[in-house]
Amino acid sequence: MPEPASAPTVDNKVAVLILQHPQEQDHMLGTAGLLRQTLAHAKLSVGLSWRNLGHALGEPGEAKDWGVLYLGSTHAAGKGPLVALNRKGELLADQESARHGLRGIVVLDGNWAQAKALWWRNAWLTRLRRFVVIPDGPSLYGTLRKEARSDAVSTLEAVALALSALENDPTLRAKLLAPFRELIARARREGVRDVKRDRRKRR
Repeated sequence: MPEPASAPTVDNKVAVLILQHPQEQDHMLGTAGLLRQTLAHAKLSVGLSWRNLGHALGEPGEAKDWGVLYLGSTHAAGKGPLVALNRKGELLADQESARHGLRGIVVLDGNWAQAKALWWRNAWLTRLRRFVVIPDGPSLYGTLRKEARSDAVSTLEAVALALSALENDPTLRAKLLAPFRELIARARREGVRDVKRDRRKRR
């Protein structure tokens, strides 16, 4: 299912690096491509492992200036929408300092098993600041895509929450969700579910 052609551009101040698992790139209702299309400062890298942040970015990047959207923590429940954690998965006392000087965030794109694989295969991610998104409701996917956890949301929805909190701009979330809502609405009208495209048909 093609992506909406007229997605608005969001001039985000905090850059976004999407690390996409190769098995996720052919999902018809995947959101990584839509994020890259919508955000002015976004990079999409497909693969399983990268040597370091700069390798994944394709340009120099300092780990100390970047955060990663971590896979979740029970310590963060009810503290959202975005909280900073230490390496033990515990809430940091000074949340404001954890965000200070942040230049970008890394997000892992794939289902939970794929995201975990990306996390464990890229040790450099553990050197980034850790943040976890706490959704305030179920994913807009609804029944169109099954998730391993009831609190799971799409990559785009997680980034929308994170950026709106980091940039202190509630309208940013709405701008990012607009093309996703359009994609979901078209999928429902056309009876499309989130299945994988047949790559052979594109050759």
